[in-house]
Amino acid sequence: MHGENPQMWVTKFKIAIIEKDTDALVRLINSPVDFSRENDPQKIKEVMYLLNEASALLHALKEELVISMQQIKKNISFINSTQPQRNSKLNIKS
Repeated sequence: MHGENPQMWVTKFKIAIIEKDTDALVRLINSPVDFSRENDPQKIKEVMYLLNEASALLHALKEELVISMQQIKKNISFINSTQPQRNSKLNIKS
């Protein structure tokens, strides 16, 4: 299996980072691409840099998600605290 052209892969990877497209990043990371014939050390460094950037982006997005989820939990707790307490028993005397 040869996979995708390395230069095309790099271009798509850059676009995915710029667009913060996590689905595309995962798809590209999991796609077969053969860099074994790449003799230019600058190209290899570029790929390593892009992988580090993608990793940093994914960690930052994960942290943002954690913060958003914590805020949602706080909001739900606040909303629940402002709601009147419901009597769970059936009151047939009223």
